[in-house]
Amino acid sequence: MNVKIFDRPDVQAFLKVLSGLDKDGGNPRMKQIVHRIMSDLFKAIDDLDITPDEYWTGIAWLNDLGAAGQAGLISPGLGLDHFLDERLDAIDAELGIENPTPRTIEGPLYVAGAPVSTGFARLDDGTDTNGHTLIMHGTVYGSDGKPLPGAKVEVWHCDTRGFYSHFDPTGKQAPFNMRRTIIADDKGCYKFQSILPSGYGVPPGSPTEKLLSALGRHGQRPAHIHFFVSADEHRKLTTQINIEGDPLINDDFAYATRDGLVPSVIERTDDKSIHANNLNGPFAEIVFDIHLTALIDGIDNQINEQRKRAAA
Repeated sequence: MNVKIFDRPDVQAFLKVLSGLDKDGGNPRMKQIVHRIMSDLFKAIDDLDITPDEYWTGIAWLNDLGAAGQAGLISPGLGLDHFLDERLDAIDAELGIENPTPRTIEGPLYVAGAPVSTGFARLDDGTDTNGHTLIMHGTVYGSDGKPLPGAKVEVWHCDTRGFYSHFDPTGKQAPFNMRRTIIADDKGCYKFQSILPSGYGVPPGSPTEKLLSALGRHGQRPAHIHFFVSADEHRKLTTQINIEGDPLINDDFAYATRDGLVPSVIERTDDKSIHANNLNGPFAEIVFDIHLTALIDGIDNQINEQRKRAAA
């Protein structure tokens, strides 16, 4: 039976009441957002004839999602993080700002407080014996196109099993394994040694996987490396690179792949390169230069101070 009540005056009045729009106290912005979201939800229930069983199934799923702490996982999985990036790109376009290094999603697995070094860092502790050695380096450039000495490059990635330190269910990894903060040297350069990470998937049987399966989708990500890059008088850049050749580069459940963020992986087998990097055998090399953009009227109009990030 196709019964709709959304447009009834009493329902519209009820939406204003539940959103606090009939009261003087509270936060006006919160009222505006809640009124819009609840209006959209009421209308969806009406238009799609959502049954009580379907609604309460959704509530149970939200409870499971919260208990699993996976709101930050389903957010990119439903494209919300990517949509926010697209909006920031559109805002920049309106302001006439070009982003030579594209932004892309942060993901939920950053941990604050990683060890700091200048110029070079070793990210991995050598215990992941399945890993292929990686040397990654580049230069951080400012909005004037010149190198930025002292720029802060925060980098983190998973191991060959797809696990991140501090979130490893096996407890195998030491704190801050494959996580470092590198201060660019006097030439604006950063460099690190690690291993090539692997791709990974959402936890099997998790609320996130259950929803993706119901949508006929997978929950797999290509191998990637995360970055926060910041410097005085510049906007903080949140980005990540994908490892060239991964079959899921264009099928990432989190929609993080963007043009310009799949640098070449060069296999180095010659003695000169090996010795120059104080290594004992062949390694993969990635060169990735990073370009920051200037503050807007003295402020960073894209930084997210409110996001809750894990701290060791």
